[in-house]
Amino acid sequence: MKTTKFLSIAIALLFGTAVFAQKEKTVMVGGAPMYPSKNIIENAINSKDHTTLVAAVKAAGLVETLQGKGPFTVFAPTNEAFAKLPKGTVETLLKPENKSKLQSILTYHVVAGKMSSADIAKAIKKGNGKAVFATVQGGKLTAWMDGKTLYITDENGNKSKVTIADVNQSNGVIHVVDTVVMPKA
Repeated sequence: MKTTKFLSIAIALLFGTAVFAQKEKTVMVGGAPMYPSKNIIENAINSKDHTTLVAAVKAAGLVETLQGKGPFTVFAPTNEAFAKLPKGTVETLLKPENKSKLQSILTYHVVAGKMSSADIAKAIKKGNGKAVFATVQGGKLTAWMDGKTLYITDENGNKSKVTIADVNQSNGVIHVVDTVVMPKA
């Protein structure tokens, strides 16, 4: 009798968890579902497209920050985005002696608050085609649209395309980008 009761409870828990996961509106990034109930780091570590970003966040000592309450809007570069940097750049940035530079670059991809693509589009419209956002690093990113495609431009004039927008997290939102943006040196 106890075994049957235990089995019934176990099945109910498993089924309940599966139903909860199915009710969450996930977005696929890097071959993995991104769950709105998980934080930025918990989701990012599952994306095969963001292994370089996760390694950089760890090397920069920013894991705890990005697991924090937030909310954050993160423009998350893919592995391919990091691969566009000059040869050896990523390896150099990951060295302990370059931690502060790496922190600066990574926090340049973060804006305080949770801004969906609709929020950003609204700000762009209000700004007559451009919206400027202060980054956590202290620099500025300019958002703009070409048709329905959202872009960000860094302070050096380099542009990055948002390839996957509105990946909701428990502590903010991620917008996947195809290019690493850089603060002014």
